[in-house]
Amino acid sequence: MIAHQDIPVYTNLNDVFGSLGASLQNVERWNGLAEEFERRYGRKPKYIARAPGRVNLIGEHIDYALFGVLPAAVEPDILIACGPSSPPLSVGTDPHPPQAPAKPVPVELLVTGSVPAGSGLSSSAAMVVASTLAFLAVNGKLNDKLGDSFANLNSLTKGQLVEMAMENEKRVGVNSGGMDQAASVMSDPASALYISFYPELQASPVPIPPRVVFVCANSLVVSDKAVTAKRCYNLRVVETLAAARILARSLGVDVGDKERVTLRQVVGRYYGEVESSGKTLDAERLAEALREVLPKLGILKPGAHKDDADNATRVRSGVTLQEMIEMSGLDPEVFHEVYLSWIEVEADFFEIHNRAKHVLSEALRVLEFRQICLDAAAEGTAASSPNVNNVGYQEKLGKLMDESQESCAKLFDCSCLELDQLTRLARTAGAFGSRLTGAGWGGCTVSLVAEDQVDGFIRKIKEEYPPYKGLNEAALNEAIFATRPGRGACGECSDLVLAFTFTGGGDNEMNGRANELNRNDVLKHSWFILGPFLPLWVAWFYY
Repeated sequence: MIAHQDIPVYTNLNDVFGSLGASLQNVERWNGLAEEFERRYGRKPKYIARAPGRVNLIGEHIDYALFGVLPAAVEPDILIACGPSSPPLSVGTDPHPPQAPAKPVPVELLVTGSVPAGSGLSSSAAMVVASTLAFLAVNGKLNDKLGDSFANLNSLTKGQLVEMAMENEKRVGVNSGGMDQAASVMSDPASALYISFYPELQASPVPIPPRVVFVCANSLVVSDKAVTAKRCYNLRVVETLAAARILARSLGVDVGDKERVTLRQVVGRYYGEVESSGKTLDAERLAEALREVLPKLGILKPGAHKDDADNATRVRSGVTLQEMIEMSGLDPEVFHEVYLSWIEVEADFFEIHNRAKHVLSEALRVLEFRQICLDAAAEGTAASSPNVNNVGYQEKLGKLMDESQESCAKLFDCSCLELDQLTRLARTAGAFGSRLTGAGWGGCTVSLVAEDQVDGFIRKIKEEYPPYKGLNEAALNEAIFATRPGRGACGECSDLVLAFTFTGGGDNEMNGRANELNRNDVLKHSWFILGPFLPLWVAWFYY
């Protein structure tokens, strides 16, 4: 499984970007950043760190409930050139470089990026990953991982490192479920990824039927998760967790008083899953369990636990904090400790029924989306069989995407007027389906479009979406673009990569050319590439 794989090591740009042309394009961009860094700071950067954005094809706001999701990497990224502002550490061909000082080294940074902020393509995750990589590199936290044979690096698995990154995301105030980090580490060059988080992190490739692409369109509404967290993102986390406990109580599922149980765990336990055995429901049985539990969510509605619910209670869809505590069966002090003491939220009413209904139905849509893709591949609709008509699969996938958008808008309340408008325009422009992607409340949509209609589709959206009027061509091309799962747009880039640019001299200076380097030559030249390197980003916080 992908989560158990070692962290790969690349020794040339072709392996990273998939083709010489893409490699040369990226080297030029990196060199431009390095030259600007030298112009500003008077010295060359020691490192360039890179982290890509991602698009979630389906499965919104369910990762922190421990249900599976289906993301893919995209081409837009963050690049950071960096170096120490104090005398640099001695790093070169020495296979045993000195340890980094106890205190962080002051750093100089120069950032460029193409992931639009607040777009729902994980610009924040890309920025955090790239900047942390930069600090780690300058402070010597990476050098002792290299050695002569890279053996220490390969002892870390992708899954272990993603789990560590999930914890570190919470350190900056957003309770991320881990999808962004997992997509950065585990992206596959040919498929989307089905990433599950329970009972442990796992990822498996999901082939997308041929002759379709996904088009990302930025609504140009900026969504700042950190600023709005207590009313939006973090509030949804609390609502889904509280809903899980109340549902468990209704279904007779055992939950410890101070256990922060998730909806995925409740569904599994109700359906006979024994967590201590290590055996969990497979995708087919999980789908059955979701279909059985979904009709039982009425207990989460206001007044459902009372025989004499008044009319006012029946009209509103949310419950007050006091009602939610009573429904949980916990003492107020214990409820506060378990659900409110560690996170800041702000709400008059908690929409636990609507949130739970979205999470369970969205989790089911992800499983159905995955199965449709697997069925399409099994029936010979892979790219190697171009004569097979797979429109039926495209329409089925599009229908699930449309249902996801409706659920996000009406049940989870994470859409906005602009996202709703963009998805409607996408359908009229010929998309099989369209939905918001990312946390929502702004950001991007993702639409499933026939490959031979992409140009016309993009042209129509550019002409008809009002906020795009007045944008120049460069801005428009950044706002809306086509992408395929795996290596990003048009298959050019997949994994998170850290490129080290050692400032050697003379014959060792590579000048950014995409030369072929073998394993024994790596430490002899002025730069080399490692990827994906998310685990060592995490190490910064744990030292």
